[in-house]
Amino acid sequence: MKVTVCIGSSCHIKGSRQVVEQLQRLIADNGIGDKVELGGTFCMGKCQQGVCVTVDGAFHSVGPESVTEFFNSCILDGIKNESE
Repeated sequence: MKVTVCIGSSCHIKGSRQVVEQLQRLIADNGIGDKVELGGTFCMGKCQQGVCVTVDGAFHSVGPESVTEFFNSCILDGIKNESE
């Protein structure tokens, strides 16, 4: 699974660094580093929509306060569905 977080200036101001740090911690805490490729990119062109994140190309708007919910629903559930 490929997870990409925008680290452009607009998303940076909205908390992309915190989003990346929380995702790194959640990935490590859940022992799924071998299943998730976390990367960064510059502007995704949807600057008004918060911190832009894609999961295997699907767009999501994530904020520092919603990372855990996003992680559980989009990343953990996605990995569980892949292994079934």
